[in-house]
Amino acid sequence: MKAAVYYENGGPEVLKYEEIPDPTCHPKGVIIRVEAIAIEGGDTLNRWRGPLMTNPHVVGYQAAGEIIEVGEQVTNVKVGQKVATVNNWGSHAALRSVPARNCWPIPEGFDVRKAAAIPVTFGTAHDCLFEFGRMKKGETVLVQAGASGVGVAAIQLAKRAGAGLILATASSDERLEKLKRLGLDHGINYTRDDVVKEVKRLTDNKGVDVVVDSVGGSTLQGSINALAYRGRVSMVGAAGREPMVVDVGSMMGGNRSLSGVFLGAEIGTDRVHDNIQQLIEDAARGELEVVIDREFPLSEAAAAHAYIESRQAVGRVVMVP
Repeated sequence: MKAAVYYENGGPEVLKYEEIPDPTCHPKGVIIRVEAIAIEGGDTLNRWRGPLMTNPHVVGYQAAGEIIEVGEQVTNVKVGQKVATVNNWGSHAALRSVPARNCWPIPEGFDVRKAAAIPVTFGTAHDCLFEFGRMKKGETVLVQAGASGVGVAAIQLAKRAGAGLILATASSDERLEKLKRLGLDHGINYTRDDVVKEVKRLTDNKGVDVVVDSVGGSTLQGSINALAYRGRVSMVGAAGREPMVVDVGSMMGGNRSLSGVFLGAEIGTDRVHDNIQQLIEDAARGELEVVIDREFPLSEAAAAHAYIESRQAVGRVVMVP
């Protein structure tokens, strides 16, 4: 099969489009013929510095397509079914081997490209807001990196849950403007404005109740400083590629809290599995929008990764084998 592979960590240029052996099917797994690959921020981080679990390594969490083989112990899905899938690696390829538990049936007629982008992206945003952020109707929310896949999902989910005010950051006014139709109330251009000062100004100096922070690094301290009394930060990534250094003492006076969120730790649970399936079905009914910024052929994986890292995209970047 064809795949985007690399032999060493580095920038997008390490990705090569090559022929590699087809994957084998585990007794509890399936093989899918990949029709769409949704590139996650974690995919670019793994390419940059993550362990190479195979040689050559095929990176990637999310892909969707048609099941062409099922293991002898599999009963929940069948050959010919279209599914969205998640695994620790292996999405950047024409074929993919995944545990059957990591498959979610795609409703008939729903765009496979959009389905590919839902499990990690929307599942993570949902956990950040509700499971760990404990967001309630009427509360204020700040989404760091609002134009990212998780950011776009978080804005919509917060709006649907009745957030009183939704703020988000992005690197340009143009990107922020595109988020308003999804439920954004006020955008903050972090390249020009002081995020904490803007949050305080927009909330009458109260701060926000919940922050979804996929950036980390120095941004994380700003997220804490932007909190209201008893505010909560859900820290879910290191897109900023900086060390995580925060003053935990800054949380004490306002009884604030900081939670690390990693969907993968609970993706095998009934709670998360069922929630992801519900999110896919909600999107298929048009209740949530999966924003696809650009589509690349898998053969141009290096260009696709470079485009993501240029911070121009709004939503997800998708590749097609």
